[in-house]
Amino acid sequence: MNHYPLWKYFLIAIVIAVCSLYALPNLFGEDPSVQISPAYARNMKITESLQERVEGILKDESLEYVSIDRTSTQMLIRLKDNDTQLKVFTILKESISDYVVAQNLAPATPDWLQSLGGSPMYLGLDLRGGVHFLMQIDMETAVKHDEEALINDFRTLFREKKVRYKSNSQLKNGGVQFTFLTLSAREQAKELVTKQQQDLIITEKDEPDIYLLNLAFSEKSLRENSQKALEQNITTLRNRVNELGVAEPVIQRQGNSRIVVQLPGVQDTARAKEILGATATLEFRLLANEDNRLSGREYKRRNGESVWLKRRVIATGDQINDAAATIDQRSGRPAAVVRLDSKGAKSMFATTRKNVGKPMAVVFINYLIETKIVDGKPITTYKKQEEVINVATIQEEFGKNFQITGLTSSEANNLALLLRAGALKAPMEIIEERTIGPSLGKENIELGMLSIMLGFISVMVFMLLRYKAFGMIANMALLTNVVILVALLSLIQATLTLPGIAGIVLTLGMAVDANVLIFEKIREEIANGNSPQTSIHMGYEKAFITIFDSNLTTLIAAVMLFGFGTGPIKGFAITLSLGIITSMFTAIMGTRAIVNFVYGKKTLTRLSI
Repeated sequence: MNHYPLWKYFLIAIVIAVCSLYALPNLFGEDPSVQISPAYARNMKITESLQERVEGILKDESLEYVSIDRTSTQMLIRLKDNDTQLKVFTILKESISDYVVAQNLAPATPDWLQSLGGSPMYLGLDLRGGVHFLMQIDMETAVKHDEEALINDFRTLFREKKVRYKSNSQLKNGGVQFTFLTLSAREQAKELVTKQQQDLIITEKDEPDIYLLNLAFSEKSLRENSQKALEQNITTLRNRVNELGVAEPVIQRQGNSRIVVQLPGVQDTARAKEILGATATLEFRLLANEDNRLSGREYKRRNGESVWLKRRVIATGDQINDAAATIDQRSGRPAAVVRLDSKGAKSMFATTRKNVGKPMAVVFINYLIETKIVDGKPITTYKKQEEVINVATIQEEFGKNFQITGLTSSEANNLALLLRAGALKAPMEIIEERTIGPSLGKENIELGMLSIMLGFISVMVFMLLRYKAFGMIANMALLTNVVILVALLSLIQATLTLPGIAGIVLTLGMAVDANVLIFEKIREEIANGNSPQTSIHMGYEKAFITIFDSNLTTLIAAVMLFGFGTGPIKGFAITLSLGIITSMFTAIMGTRAIVNFVYGKKTLTRLSI
């Protein structure tokens, strides 16, 4: 009645052994370290000569390190304490500015355990320290960008199909407008627009001697475009954070127009805000000569001088695949090497082939956030800043690769970083900012672990006093439950936060709750006059349905929290969900296996329960 086949004991033993192995990395802690990564992964590698250079710098400054781990894409310098870490970071950041240097906490897991795939859990921002940003996307500007692209596309299309139009403009209430001198020209244009894009709302309007064609995005298109803007900004932010060298960042959407960015270990909020919020992009345009200046547009150069450029854009920042800071071989000055995608390269090649000997300008575009207090409330606006950073004569035709000169060293580095990470689809405003110091994170870890230990000990004492030998069995299962839960969180590389610790504490109580139900059922059966062996069997059988139902309803709630929650709520939901599963295993199968092994083949007259 109360016995398991041998294979079940082996299965439980294997599960516990494997989970113990993968929970082990969390006991070794982390080493303060400095991480060095290539600023431009395709052109740079972490070489042995770089390691020798770093070792020489540290030796000259009398800074000791524990070890240096090097791969082709990363170098990790392990240090003995946080003070040494800060000194090494400051010196290397100045000495090897052509690489990304970042502070990090490297797991101290032994090599043999790492070779088996063992890794500790990630620590969240509230436990490790770092910065938290909540960023609001300006969707109106995203729509304006799409309308500008719409104008450029149809201007090119009308020119290719030889449809003459008088002017074009963006409407204040949304949409774009083309003006034609003849009705037939408008009809031709309307036919081309309908074939090109079928999701536009087209309206016609007649005025004296002119015919207007208004184009506006449909509601469906606006929703799709806003989602694309959100996704593009998230992708761009991820690329930029990778360039900063931040370990285990959290970048996720919140609602339809907000993004949460958490950067563990980062304390320099000014640098993080500069890179994350920058909306830099480029446009390449030909200069307008005296004859066609009226059809062009006026821009300003850095020295304040005016320059007139043609309205047609040759290539834009979103067509740039890669960019890198370099030194111009001719002048010896800083420059940025740019590589275009196939569409941009095709347009650039066609334009430069026809305009050899003519000047071309590079326009740098940025959005400045301006906040004004109106009626006691802050009103945020985005001012578009356009500046011609370079005008050069086209010496020969080119397409995919070229370089931009006329920059300082820092401008070349920043421009290259922003361009290769991608342009933001729309500007963003940081509406919430929090900085958590490493000392506070350490305190949170200590208090969190203290809460787990106190809860664990309190539950163990209660179970021992209440249920005696069976209480000790429940305590063994409780310890096993924690080990399995930590192992699962480590295997899936979950991020542990303070709410996650709360989920673990809650799991401890729920795991014991199942054993309390089982043990009380056993006591009831004994009180009803059943034998000890029959009482054990009936206790587990009758309690199972109650335990299963209660855990299932809690699991459903946890799944809902994970599906609709964000950030810390998801962390709580993950630990709670896994805790429910592990507690079911240990409270039912684990304790039953021990009880069966200890009492299963004995003739019992009483139970220590």
